[in-house]
Amino acid sequence: MAIEAGFNSNGVPARKGLQARVVWGSNVVTLGGGAPVRIQSMTNTDTVDAVGTAIQVKELALAGSEMVRITVNTPEAAQAVPYIREQLDRMGVSVPLIGDFHFNGHRLLTDYPDCAQALSKYRINPGNVGKGDKKDRQFGQMIEAALRWDKPVRIGVNWGSLDQELLADLMDSNAHAAQPLSVKQVMYQALISSAVGSAELAQSMGMQANQIIISCKVSGVQDLIAVYRDLGRNTRYPLHLGLTEAGMGTKGTVASTAALSVLLQEGIGDTIRVSLTPAPGESRNQEVVVAAEILQALGLRSFVPSVTACPGCGRTTSTTFQELTQQIDNFLRDQMPVWRAKYPGVESMKVAVMGCIVNGPGESKHADIGISLPGTGEAPAAPVYIDGEKRMTLRGDAIATEFQAVVENYIQQRFGAANAQPAL
Repeated sequence: MAIEAGFNSNGVPARKGLQARVVWGSNVVTLGGGAPVRIQSMTNTDTVDAVGTAIQVKELALAGSEMVRITVNTPEAAQAVPYIREQLDRMGVSVPLIGDFHFNGHRLLTDYPDCAQALSKYRINPGNVGKGDKKDRQFGQMIEAALRWDKPVRIGVNWGSLDQELLADLMDSNAHAAQPLSVKQVMYQALISSAVGSAELAQSMGMQANQIIISCKVSGVQDLIAVYRDLGRNTRYPLHLGLTEAGMGTKGTVASTAALSVLLQEGIGDTIRVSLTPAPGESRNQEVVVAAEILQALGLRSFVPSVTACPGCGRTTSTTFQELTQQIDNFLRDQMPVWRAKYPGVESMKVAVMGCIVNGPGESKHADIGISLPGTGEAPAAPVYIDGEKRMTLRGDAIATEFQAVVENYIQQRFGAANAQPAL
């Protein structure tokens, strides 16, 4: 069956799939069915370290992750999950936790009911639930736990751990076909068959279709696009989207952005993760920042005020505009955890920090608030534009500090007053 698509307010196709819910306490995160595309991430701590894991979950949540996945791979890890949840609740962090299960998930969810209850969703990998006659039985035990505790599941297939029995059967059938597919096409078919077949099996065991999210992760950009276009056309389940093992630094960022942007622009994808390998000492939060930037660049969501800045050229031999851009960007991001609650709507604000007279005034006028710094040989003055009009000119050595104060004052006046409740 082909799935229809409408269009959202930005003119991007909106896939008409089912809507699922992931819940913890009063925090309800809706997935699919017209809900915003959600960001999720995963910890890289040892789950047994309940305090360390809770701290990283909090950091990821504050960075913008709306769900956080944790590894549950041993009895000790399963025993730690309720304590992680307890620590988060004490800190006022209501982000839903997703349990990532492989190989022994059927035992852990059965033997540790406190773990099963403390999680908000289970991730099940059909390629790692067992072989032969054990496969359906162990998969069924995990679905039984989900039904018992009323938890949604993600059927998460990965081509690095694909069901080899299914792949072998499809390869054998393809070899006898009148017009055989390529090996890669059979691989695509196996990924989709594993995910959709497992979802349908879960439904036959009592799961509702809107309690199931599916994913088919691969590490190649074109492979991901091909697989998810097929999924988007032929399934109604909410889709979790991500380029698995994307890599480190610019490689991982660019590859993830290339793959996810194409699919999101086509209305495919209800939750996303950017699977970056952090550099030594780098914050895990970077993958959340990149995911948010992708959604914001596409106009699908807004998370933090955007800062427009020129790249620099021979007219901008001074580093002043670069330093101010970085300072303003860091300032806005650092303040967002407070501003998000205090100044609703501030995340949609646009700031421009420009380096010379060529495009500086024009870009500053297009932004909500902008500054055009003097380029090489220009008069030492920096006009500031607010809501498209020139309001002041800054001079001297304290331009950065003064402009930051102007930005903060603008936010207070525009977003504070506009959302203030009238006095009774």
